[in-house]
Amino acid sequence: MSRINNVNAMLAARILSQQNLSLNKSLEKLSTGLAINRGADNPTGLVASERLRLEKSQITAAIGNAERASQITNIAEGGLQEINAQLLEIQALVGETANTSGLSQAEKEANQLQVDQILQTIDRIASASSFAGTKLLNGTFDFEVTNQAAILSGVTVNGAKISEGSNLNVSTLITASSQNAALFLSTGGVLDLTANSSTFVFELAGTQGTREFSFASGTTQAAIVLSINAFKTVTGISASVQGTGVVLKNTSLGSADFVSVEILDDAGQAGAVHFMSSNANNTVSTVGSTTFAAASTPIRDEGQDISVFINGIEARGKGRIANIITEVLDAQVTFTLAGSQATGATATAFRIDDGGAKFNFGPSVDVGNQVRLGIKNVAARKLGSNLVGGFLDDLGSGKSLDLINGNLETAQVVVNEAITQLSSLRGRLGAFQSNVVGSTIRSLGVTLENISAAESVIRDTDFAQETSNLTRSQILVNAATRSLVIANTSSQNILALLQ
Repeated sequence: MSRINNVNAMLAARILSQQNLSLNKSLEKLSTGLAINRGADNPTGLVASERLRLEKSQITAAIGNAERASQITNIAEGGLQEINAQLLEIQALVGETANTSGLSQAEKEANQLQVDQILQTIDRIASASSFAGTKLLNGTFDFEVTNQAAILSGVTVNGAKISEGSNLNVSTLITASSQNAALFLSTGGVLDLTANSSTFVFELAGTQGTREFSFASGTTQAAIVLSINAFKTVTGISASVQGTGVVLKNTSLGSADFVSVEILDDAGQAGAVHFMSSNANNTVSTVGSTTFAAASTPIRDEGQDISVFINGIEARGKGRIANIITEVLDAQVTFTLAGSQATGATATAFRIDDGGAKFNFGPSVDVGNQVRLGIKNVAARKLGSNLVGGFLDDLGSGKSLDLINGNLETAQVVVNEAITQLSSLRGRLGAFQSNVVGSTIRSLGVTLENISAAESVIRDTDFAQETSNLTRSQILVNAATRSLVIANTSSQNILALLQ
């Protein structure tokens, strides 16, 4: 049958249109490199790939944050390194000035002038070290500590997890007090030796060193104390009169310190070496006393570190200082002497309101992915401690520890403490940069690679497969075009019937 409606041509035209659509899609995928160019290409794949793209964007930002944190740490550490070099120079000047007989007054004044200039330089570095206009070493990134209890003499917060707009209360529970190492020499008052020509000889040893002391008959307790205290900086042991004897006590607290007495010649002196009871008053204990005649070997007593729980977690005690390092809190708490003896009661020690250099090292913005790093003020007036006799700026002209009229022994201790504090801060920044920032960058980098691979599988074009599809579509388009031509030609035969 021959009719005017050419169904074969219509069929060929429809198939040609479909093949052209398939060809255009293949061309689009090959030209863009994406298998999903619109939702219609793969609705489920589009949703999954967009989620992966979001995660890639968040991780890329987190990596940038970590790299920025590394740059900030580098700048801060550079300033601290220069301050440390200045502190070493001060230490050398203190040691040189201590040679009083070999220095003229003009030389001492010249050394003091150098110290004054160095102190100014330290303050200038502390105030000038900055990143993008933000000061790094002037206390800008120190934590805000409030409501500090009377039992504390100082708090240093190195890190804390604090949600935005909230604060962190810190409580302490002292389970064992800090103690000095202490012994008691019961001399019965004035030395009464068997022979007036004899001497009472003993060796005293402490954390700093040892010294042998020799006393004649008739020496008073006050004279014994005076002699021992003259070498306090050599032995680390101080002496005081208590009742009928002399208390020998280490000048610092903690288990790392000790006091030791060895009787080398008792010369017939009646008396004994007693341990001190573990309480705030260090009273004499009758337990374990050893007579001078029997004390042929050293008798040694060690101090005791404070034992304290901070927010329910046992802290590491050293003397009357407690350190806690957890994910939530990294802090050093220094108790007063009386406070370190207040055992048995839980007390709110202080509150952290805000502060620290805050970095977001994760894909989401929340407290779990945030790290707060405390960087204290390193100006001269902040380096040092009352525990060691003062602060670095006390070495300035006209102050208590200047090189001309000040106590150089204490000045050296203060400078040592400043160097220790600075080294500790530098070490903490280095550990943060290496262990936190470096690890974060590496970890996020691996995660970014894996997510990118997963997103590529879903969204990117498989060129081998799509090239094959393109070739197939080209062939089918050509075939459909040829079929349409044939179908249209065959319909022309109807005209022959009308001739």
